[in-house]
Amino acid sequence: METLKTILSRRSIRKYTGERATEEEEKKILQAACAAPVGMGRKEDMYLTVITSRDLLHEIEENAAAAFGNPGAKILYNAPEMVLVSVRLTGDEPKDNVQFSNAAGAIENMALEAVELGLGTVHIWGAIRALNQNPGLVKKLQLPEGYTPASAVVFGKTEESYEIRDTEGRYQIEYLR
Repeated sequence: METLKTILSRRSIRKYTGERATEEEEKKILQAACAAPVGMGRKEDMYLTVITSRDLLHEIEENAAAAFGNPGAKILYNAPEMVLVSVRLTGDEPKDNVQFSNAAGAIENMALEAVELGLGTVHIWGAIRALNQNPGLVKKLQLPEGYTPASAVVFGKTEESYEIRDTEGRYQIEYLR
């Protein structure tokens, strides 16, 4: 698939067969994450956690569902795998915005590679926001000192397919020439 076709085809997939990506597919997805741009080249401020433990995924999902007041909701859509992107925050909001942008770049690269591989994928943010409100659950992630979960992507095999979407008129565009 050509790059623009992959980008135009990417969408959130919320139905999974339960089957995980192959080891080779997972490796390509992580390679895509590591190719994302990082502000000021501070790669040491990024940390990826690959979560395939059904128990831990279920706990993250239950935590988010409870935080959203919707017990039993399938907020991770039964996806069999998650890559959590954690960052080192400074507490200085303008500087920390760079860290969240770094995480978003890694997430989008992983999502695009998943599309290229024909895997389902969806960007997960709300569940990570809820996760950060539960220090006991964050501790189970075994993150190095100083890292904060910023965002995640889930992926896995799906029976859904991708088609190129028309994005004409999606955003307002102003040309200043």
